Amino acid sequence: MLASAAVSLPPDEDEALLDATATLNRGRAGQVRMVLRVLSGAEAGKVHALKQGTYVLGKAPTCDIVLSDKAISRQHLRLEVHDEHVLATDLGSHNGSFVEGLRFSAMELRPGSVITLGTTELKLVPEDTRERSVPLSSKDRFGALVGNSRKMREAFTLLERLAPGGADVLIHGETGTGKDLCAEAIHQQSPRAKGPFVIVDLAGVPPTLIESELFGHVKGSFTGAQGDRAGAFERAQNGTVFLDEIGELPLELQPRLLRVLERRQVKRVGGNDYFTVNMRVVAASHVNLEQAVQQGKFRRDLFHRLAVLRVTLPPLRERPDDIPLLINAMLTGMGRPPSALSDQTRALLLQYPWPGNVRELRNVVEQVVNLGEEALPDLEPPQDGTRKGPELDLPFKEAKEHLIEGFERDYLKNLIERCEGNISRAAREADIDRVYLRKLLRKHDLDPSGDP
Repeated sequence: MLASAAVSLPPDEDEALLDATATLNRGRAGQVRMVLRVLSGAEAGKVHALKQGTYVLGKAPTCDIVLSDKAISRQHLRLEVHDEHVLATDLGSHNGSFVEGLRFSAMELRPGSVITLGTTELKLVPEDTRERSVPLSSKDRFGALVGNSRKMREAFTLLERLAPGGADVLIHGETGTGKDLCAEAIHQQSPRAKGPFVIVDLAGVPPTLIESELFGHVKGSFTGAQGDRAGAFERAQNGTVFLDEIGELPLELQPRLLRVLERRQVKRVGGNDYFTVNMRVVAASHVNLEQAVQQGKFRRDLFHRLAVLRVTLPPLRERPDDIPLLINAMLTGMGRPPSALSDQTRALLLQYPWPGNVRELRNVVEQVVNLGEEALPDLEPPQDGTRKGPELDLPFKEAKEHLIEGFERDYLKNLIERCEGNISRAAREADIDRVYLRKLLRKHDLDPSGDP
């Protein structure tokens, strides 16, 4: 399964047997052997087994792993494979080495890490991992969701496939990642688009009213029930119900929801008759429902019924290269040009880890655009050292120049990859002169026509 965005499907017996055997073999060996899969570039599809030792990656024929990518240096990266980890060290390459959009000099890699060298992506995985190959979507948005990173394009591929169907969907993601936008986009790109889209925020409904909100009630069924009322499932006839924060559903009401999902039948509170409903359910949660099942807070049968199709939206800190694209999309939505935010502000926004994800970024962009850049709030730097800002011991002017240079390099790298090396298209998307763009690309050794 892909960790970033995956459709969860029941494994067949052969896969289950292979996984069990692999787990047993790992335990006997005492270590996990790793392989390096080439995901993109001229060598896409190749797999390199990594035994203990040192490997040099680059385009020189003498390298241990040769990558014929013009944007890769002759000796670009060194991998030191140990029993418990893999240490990656950049060898002073022209265009740098990146993991999840973050440039590094030396970094300890974990299984699942995707390394970007030039235009080539490589993934570190256990030797016995069997992954379903998910092609990347050619689009940089799905409904109101925006992103050009690998993780988002994987998610878009899955969403494009599942939206036209009728199966229920479970969306997982941290607060602020856009689960509500995802649910609405699934509805809008489904055959039910002309039907109602009914939202139930289970975290915002008082526990005593959740049952009535979902299933409806008849007059006199409880104090305050002054008339009959249709619940969310009835109101969504021929449309979609979005159950936000499904993990907040009280345990005693979960069997009733399971009946709705399995039989598409609803009985109002205080009523005697069942209504047949024709609707699709999209549920979302920021909590790990599998852990909630283990803790006895969520029914196992309900989880498996909801999670037949499952999509995970990655947090913004795992796709920082999407930030320039997101900012421009937000500005466009506000009717403002890209120049509404200065390069200095954009560079600062790229340095922040965004614990509140896209929602927090949108709030800051709106605040700065409406009140001026002096209203930019204090953005605390990350405490784990995952993203470095300018060197604070340098003179102000020099530190500022370093910050802007880092922003320029990251922005241009993402731009050229998104435009597949087409300078004219990149200049139009960036809204800058073609000659000036070429000058910036040469400055950062990113000119696709050059050979680093």
